[in-house]
Amino acid sequence: MSEQRKQNKTQKVAVVFAFIFYIAAVLSVSAVAYFYNQLGGDHPAVAAWAAAIVFFIGGGVVLHVMGKADIPDFRIK
Repeated sequence: MSEQRKQNKTQKVAVVFAFIFYIAAVLSVSAVAYFYNQLGGDHPAVAAWAAAIVFFIGGGVVLHVMGKADIPDFRIK
């Protein structure tokens, strides 16, 4: 039995942004590889892009969970 739950508009937007964050994380991995090859592993740009990977993955997970959560309707009726 699969019960269809309703996602509100902001949850749908959160899921879209989660996937944008995941794509940005993949692009950041590419940037780390590029700067690592060009500048070496001790350069601050490599560390900054590695931190961006953690940020984008963490933000994507949070947005994804917010977008897929079953949130009750809190409106006063």
